[in-house]
Amino acid sequence: MQCLMDHIVLNVEDDEKMIAFYADVLMFPTERLEQYRAGKVPFPSVRLNADTIIDLFPEKLWGKSIRAGSSHENLNHFCIAVNKKAWEDLLVRLQANSTPIEEGPVQRWGAHGTGTSVYFPDPEGNLIEARYYEADTAQEKSLLGS
Repeated sequence: MQCLMDHIVLNVEDDEKMIAFYADVLMFPTERLEQYRAGKVPFPSVRLNADTIIDLFPEKLWGKSIRAGSSHENLNHFCIAVNKKAWEDLLVRLQANSTPIEEGPVQRWGAHGTGTSVYFPDPEGNLIEARYYEADTAQEKSLLGS
């Protein structure tokens, strides 16, 4: 079965800090932000591409559930793929915003073969991998950690 990733949901504690990070540092356009701030919708989103968004669930949506406080329980990390120039620009923005690179640059295998990745946290500790693919290495195989 082939499909598209529709959305990822992140439980957030500080919604404004997370919105700023995803909108200003990662440069993902916001969706429904004005409606969220006006209390008309329960959460805002940021758009990765035409097919995929990240929903930012404020604590009022998850704070009373069984999984309250365990927003990292089932998520190791998620990966965004961009071109090399956008990746380099992102590294500059991460440094300017004092966002530490936890690992990388490293070569890792993904949906389009082997790419160059860095790993960094968002303001609430969700691990994000950002990578780019070189055209000549996109078909190479690589194992995690190699």
